[in-house]
Amino acid sequence: MPKIKTHSGAKKRFKVSKNGKIKRAHAYRSHILNKKTTKRKRGLRKAAYADASNAATLKLLIPYK
Repeated sequence: MPKIKTHSGAKKRFKVSKNGKIKRAHAYRSHILNKKTTKRKRGLRKAAYADASNAATLKLLIPYK
């Protein structure tokens, strides 16, 4: 059985937690930060979990993480 290739974009963006959930970063944090409030930017720093409806697909993209 050949090895499965990991999706290069997904391996940079997602991590798998110990209990199997997919961790992700928030969007809208890279530029145009002047108009965003400090409170909003602070909230975007925190990690989030990918939705359960997308988790199975993401696990196929990062099989060895």
